[in-house]
Amino acid sequence: MEEKLKYIVRVISTDLIGKDALIHSLTKIKGVSYSMSNAICASLKLDKNKKTGSLKDEEVKKIEEVIKSPKNIPTWLLNRQKDPDSGEDRHLATSDLKLRKEFDIKRLRKIKSYRGFRHGVGLPSRGQRTKSNFRKGKSLGVKRKKK
Repeated sequence: MEEKLKYIVRVISTDLIGKDALIHSLTKIKGVSYSMSNAICASLKLDKNKKTGSLKDEEVKKIEEVIKSPKNIPTWLLNRQKDPDSGEDRHLATSDLKLRKEFDIKRLRKIKSYRGFRHGVGLPSRGQRTKSNFRKGKSLGVKRKKK
């Protein structure tokens, strides 16, 4: 019997295209890389090349659980290792990741670190050269005097 293929599958508030392979469609979720997607498929013993639309509801729930609290996944794949607040290894996805990143930048600005200052001014914070790059958004050219 043929199973009906769902065109859109919702996983952790993200719509995934049903005709794509599972390993590729999981990377559309913010916070899930290709390596993490591969580890999720391996830990749940799912076929990587299976169409996302053919997943059952139980499998979707298991995928959500693994993304929210990953077990049997190496710590170097997690995106929040040694969290400054709690000190534990965590993995964040979707809006949680975005909020945590904003809070980290606010913390850096509050303690007046070099990186925080560079974020505040809109310049690169990782040592790149700025003479020829990163000129977007800055005022360039000569301003003329009004007559």
